[in-house]
Amino acid sequence: MYWTPSPLASMPVRPDPTELLRAALSHPGNGSSDFDLNPDAVLPAGRKLRPAGVLVPILVTNEAPRLLLTKRSSALKHHPGQIAFPGGKQDETDPDVTATALREAQEEIGLSSDMPEILGHLPTHETVTSFVVTPVVAILRDGFDPIPEPGEVDEVFSVPLAHVLNPANYIVESRRWRGQRRYYFTVPYGPYYIWGATARMLRGLAARVSE
Repeated sequence: MYWTPSPLASMPVRPDPTELLRAALSHPGNGSSDFDLNPDAVLPAGRKLRPAGVLVPILVTNEAPRLLLTKRSSALKHHPGQIAFPGGKQDETDPDVTATALREAQEEIGLSSDMPEILGHLPTHETVTSFVVTPVVAILRDGFDPIPEPGEVDEVFSVPLAHVLNPANYIVESRRWRGQRRYYFTVPYGPYYIWGATARMLRGLAARVSE
């Protein structure tokens, strides 16, 4: 199942996408969830959602902008080997989810908290693991050499921003999970299988850019 390309699908992303992203983030809209493509899913009664923040870091250089992502360690108990944004659950000492995203990015990929230029937030995303995640979109203008956190991150890599902003690159796939057929977004790039919550949040950003 494929999405129809938007009128902007074939347009290149400028070397500095700041204004494009600011405009996209200013659009009103509802949040997303892991259940968007599964309307028949029955949610647990009385579930308690825990706040989390993830950083959506976009590298801006003289060349085309790129999105930084991580490949989680295969040794982790939860979501081993999956592609993800730097981020995690909000601690009591974090003043807000932006601070959470910056703290986690420093821990996971060695990104100094004063380097990102925060552009804004995407609407929250509810995960099947009962987190309500706020994606924090940021620009990195200076050179950055990631330092993956051993035990948490196997790899830090980048993909062209234009790739994930193109709605035509998203595919809906499915697998059986806990006895039911579950559908989810994917946006593969080379050897990297970007799917699930990460792909859903990126699909939301792509939709806003295309508006």
